[in-house]
Amino acid sequence: MIGLLDQHRVDPSVLIEDVAGAVKDLIAQGKVKHSGMSGAGVEAIRRAHAVQPVTALQSEYSLWWREPEKEILPALEELGIGFVPFSPLGKGFLTSAINENTAFDEKDFRNMVPRFSTESRKANQTLVDVLSQLAAQKKITNAQIAIAWILAQKPWMVPIPGTTKQHRLEENIGSAAVGLSPDDLHAINEAVSEITVQGERYPARMQQMVNR
Repeated sequence: MIGLLDQHRVDPSVLIEDVAGAVKDLIAQGKVKHSGMSGAGVEAIRRAHAVQPVTALQSEYSLWWREPEKEILPALEELGIGFVPFSPLGKGFLTSAINENTAFDEKDFRNMVPRFSTESRKANQTLVDVLSQLAAQKKITNAQIAIAWILAQKPWMVPIPGTTKQHRLEENIGSAAVGLSPDDLHAINEAVSEITVQGERYPARMQQMVNR
């Protein structure tokens, strides 16, 4: 049985009700336990949820991409849907391991992302500097601050940082033990609110594919 079956992008050529209905049939057959969505907008979420309750939504969310706070998160809370933020570390940028001088492998997706242009990385370094200062005060890493911030937002958020290295996995898991006080969260929000992140998060040709 599949525990959570995600529709990873909303297909504009197929009615979302038909997709939700197909998942509902799979659940009835005992092949799937829960229905999930990824990168969906509020309208699609509501329409799918009306046919088959959605258990979790996967979408990008981090200290440098807080767009879900406007409409997505209020809708999820209303409907009782869990949230699975991907790229909680800003595709690595928030960890402080990347700066304007970083050279990516020629096959690295970030070469195409406007937010990772040399100019954008230079402009966005201010955000990393803020996290580095807070991390130093708590004697933890930038990554742990960034993930702990998400965990402190709502109990129904489960971020999914990606890594291929065991020590990074252990570092990320350590975020669950980081306690951020209301004063810490206020300080983070105050500092971040004064920073305007530069660059789009996807290439222009991909923009219309996300958050339908």
